[in-house]
Amino acid sequence: MRPVLLIDFGSTYTKATAVDLDQEVILGTSPAFTTSDSDIGEGLTHALDRLCEKTGVLDYTARLACSSAAGGLRMMVSGLVPELTAQAAKLAALGAGAKICRVFSHGLSRRDLEEIQADPPDIFLLTGGTDGGNRECIIGNAEKLATLTVRFPIILAGNRNAVDDCEDFLSEFPVTLCPNVMPHFGELDIEPVQREIRKLFLSRIVSARGLSKTQELLSGILMPTPSAILSAMVLLAGGTDREPGLGDLMAIDVGGATTDVYSIGWGEPDDINIILKGFEEPYAKRTVEGDIGVRYSAQGIVNETGLSQIACQAEVTEDQVQALLLELTCDKSLVARKCGDAIGRLDDALAAGAVDIATRRHAGTLSEVYTVTGVVPVQTGKNLRRIRRIILTGGPLIHADDPLAIARRALFSDSCPMSLRPLHAEILMDSQYILSAMGVLAEREPDVALRIMKKELVRLGECRATDGDRRVAGPNIK
Repeated sequence: MRPVLLIDFGSTYTKATAVDLDQEVILGTSPAFTTSDSDIGEGLTHALDRLCEKTGVLDYTARLACSSAAGGLRMMVSGLVPELTAQAAKLAALGAGAKICRVFSHGLSRRDLEEIQADPPDIFLLTGGTDGGNRECIIGNAEKLATLTVRFPIILAGNRNAVDDCEDFLSEFPVTLCPNVMPHFGELDIEPVQREIRKLFLSRIVSARGLSKTQELLSGILMPTPSAILSAMVLLAGGTDREPGLGDLMAIDVGGATTDVYSIGWGEPDDINIILKGFEEPYAKRTVEGDIGVRYSAQGIVNETGLSQIACQAEVTEDQVQALLLELTCDKSLVARKCGDAIGRLDDALAAGAVDIATRRHAGTLSEVYTVTGVVPVQTGKNLRRIRRIILTGGPLIHADDPLAIARRALFSDSCPMSLRPLHAEILMDSQYILSAMGVLAEREPDVALRIMKKELVRLGECRATDGDRRVAGPNIK
């Protein structure tokens, strides 16, 4: 036996997973409420004690972890125009596992600077201009950032002809220089920035989050949790040289603070008459909705979905919804006491709303443009209509009474006919919370991680956008 311990410090729960590399099996999993407000090690201790009750005492060959505790890696990004460099910076940050709390376009205003001063980010990504293009915007923003009294890491990834001046202004900040995220018009180069974001996470954010107190227990904290899940999804879709993957897929992770959506596939137009507008979307894409979660961000779901619709789906009155939300605000660890109780029904309604909102924001859209030759269909963003597998993860989905009904909210809907969401899909469940663990394990043992995922992801059935879901009994993925 070669046991390995894999830990995910989440915003709401800390999950511990024990894996035997020789047998390629999950030995046990255990969640505990994350105690980031006090000592994050307390939640880890609870999780490990519960895991030990299942597995017995194990002599782990390695202890590896990922983390999004205390809200994850908070980033602000700045670019020249929303549709170009600002969007490129956003794609780079999200793909690296960050939670974007603000996107600035054009020159930073006085109010922008006041906002940054009042609530500084963990990392600021400063971009703007193609190489040889506009210099004034990024240099001006660097000069304005230099007037702040707070200091934070800055990744500089803009017009190469402006970076020297920017570095001069930002001499008192810890600055990391990267290649331009958009060196030429419409061309992305985001991988170098993503690597640097991950390095900064490891060197700075771990300590800031209090995770350094657990370092004596761990072999290493490798990456932010969203980055780990994205790594697992890329592995599951593409496979390895020795083990085939499953092909293009989506994953939806509903949590207490955020809802993340991942899509693996190119997402190009499925008709030669459709014109693609904007960037070519990345093969592995992640979006995070910081205002959508079933505990810390429950009000965001209600605000967008509507109080009456949430109340109707939860089978309670609007006043009861408000009372339950207040109760959840006071006690984030509160869970349903029994199947079908009011909190459980509200959680299901909130999870369904989160899935609907987050997938609409993630997927591309179609629109019609009128030209002299007639109406032309235009695609903006990623086409997900051909995705045939969706993986559900996160406590609100894993513990839902009817996860298939919630999953259907990720599909095409007559209420949003121009959204390029999947038409029908096989639904898989990460019932043991292993995706982040497998993403961490994939750094060292990709074949093992892939085979474990293919064994452990539970096949729930199929959902169709038009005729409801068809429950299909069957074994797990082989």
